[in-house]
Amino acid sequence: MKDQQRTPPPPSKSAQHGQPGHSRRAFLKGSGIAAAATALATGPGIVEGADKAATGVVGPGPTSFTLEVNGMSQKIEAEPRSTLLDVLRYHLNLTGAKPVSVDGSSGASSVWVDGKVISANTTLALDCVGKKIKTVESLGGENVDAVPMAFVHQDGMQCGFCTPGFVVAVRDFLNKNPKASEQQIRAGLNGNLCRCGTYHNVIQAALEVVKGGQ
Repeated sequence: MKDQQRTPPPPSKSAQHGQPGHSRRAFLKGSGIAAAATALATGPGIVEGADKAATGVVGPGPTSFTLEVNGMSQKIEAEPRSTLLDVLRYHLNLTGAKPVSVDGSSGASSVWVDGKVISANTTLALDCVGKKIKTVESLGGENVDAVPMAFVHQDGMQCGFCTPGFVVAVRDFLNKNPKASEQQIRAGLNGNLCRCGTYHNVIQAALEVVKGGQ
């Protein structure tokens, strides 16, 4: 028995006119290429050009901005992703605040921004433009604040990594509660951690300031 020969289907109408046929797959493929080309055309190259100022986009390279730190205006050139802690330590050489924890849970990177204690390692430096920043260094100088002096008297430090954060926390708490009791001080400082276990001495330092120790 001879094999039956299949008759090929007639050519498409577009093929009859010498044009390639169009399918849904080819259409989608072409649309995807067009979308990718559009994205590339409107990507970072365009943003960094004339439209950059209109969109408010900075970066990705270093950008210039000014910070007010400890009463002084400081010109900074850093990447937009830089944290306030990075700028303080590596641009301004203010190394009091410490990079102990990445999430700020240790309290070691505590500084004041507009009078409020924040974690410098979880705050972008650019977010502090136009605000007043104070670090633990502002409590030193010729007239040393009573809190760091009390830490010296009561031996409230060991390795020193937590100390600046505790000093900021104690000063901030006692500014709001100058007659605080020991129980209130313990509750007020529960956001700071000390791996060396100098909590007792830190509490005694705070109590010394409450009692008027200089």
